[in-house]
Order: sequence, then C-alpha cells, then structure tokens
Amino acid sequence: MPVVQLQELTRQYRNGVTALNNVSVAFEPATFTAIMGPSGSGKSTLLQCAAGLDRPTSGRVVLDGHDLTALNERRLAKLRRSRIGFVFQGFNLLPALTARQNVGLPLRLAGKRPDKATVERGLAAVGLADRGSHRPHELSGGQQQRVAIARALVTAPAVLFADEPTGALDSASGRDVLRLLRDLVDEHGQTIIMVTHDETAAKHADHVLHMADGRLA
Repeated sequence: MPVVQLQELTRQYRNGVTALNNVSVAFEPATFTAIMGPSGSGKSTLLQCAAGLDRPTSGRVVLDGHDLTALNERRLAKLRRSRIGFVFQGFNLLPALTARQNVGLPLRLAGKRPDKATVERGLAAVGLADRGSHRPHELSGGQQQRVAIARALVTAPAVLFADEPTGALDSASGRDVLRLLRDLVDEHGQTIIMVTHDETAAKHADHVLHMADGRLA
C-alpha cells in the first residue's frame, strides 16, 4: 500500500494562479523519489500539500492511512508532529540550542520528554555522535543539514519530505547529505520525497517525477 497518495490534487491561489492541476501520484514504502521541474512548475506546492503544510483547493492527500484533507488544523498538526518529517533548504535550526537539543525539539513540541538514547542514536545515524553539544554556528553547513535530518527523523516518521536539501551546501557537503538520504532508504526502509533542481541530486533517487505547469510531465 502506498505511504502517500495524491488523488486529483488541485491548488489554486487567489491571484488566479493554478499551482497544481489535477495531479494524481502514489509513493511506495522504502523508496526515494525526486521531484524536478522549472521554477513555478508546482513541485514545491506538491511537496507542501503532500506534507500537510498547505491545503489543496480540491482532491485528496492520503498519508500513512490518514486523509489529510479531512483533518482539522489541530489533528493535522498532531499528525505532522508524529508521522511527517520535513527538511528545509535553510536548515531552520534554533541557534541558541545545541545539536542534541535541536534533534529532541520535535519530541518536546509533542509534549514528550526527549529520550536521551533516542536523540543520541539520531545523531549517530547522521554521523554526528561527537557533535551533540555544538550549536549551529559551530557546525558546517553540511553538518547543520545532518542535524536537521536527525531532527526530522526523531519521531520515526512515515515519510521524510526534503525541499532542496542540498541547495545551500557546497558540492562535497551536498554529496554527503545525498548519500545519507540514500542510506536511510536502503538500510532503514525510510520513504523519502525530495524536491530538487539538481540532476546530480536526482540520480540518487529510485524514481524521478518531472513537473511542468502544475502537472506531471
């Protein structure tokens, strides 16, 4: 059964722009999918609707058996905290917190006390077992993105969404992050959906979807 299903998804904005136009696609478990397309093609809107960060104008998003389009804001926020991981191009780490505290933050936001062993395993999984006490400004860009990935994975999400995860990194750091994402799929069965403009990054994926004018090309 697909982990994520988009069914006849349309997203129109008040200015008349149709960012998504009747898109239907399914994402299988333990697969790495890259979504590509020119600026304005709808790829980031698709990712945000699939992750419950934006609501479609019509159609359905079914994630991990839950119809996101049928949930109210409270239930949707709860599901996002527990079953959805999201990695942004700009890392979005809190500068005053250590890497360890940033990783544990989703658990605190969910009203849980972060389990030390879980957080340490998360840092070890992204190769930062010895950087837990460092704050973001003491880490390289690639290391910051690894912390962001560990943070996104700490709740064991059904899906990890990544929006241009290597866009702010140099080529070497970008390759390291992409190898990490590939390993998460191959070794841990994680499902990953990534938006990228980089063909080299897309080569790490199992499947590549191309978008144009709000549709799958």
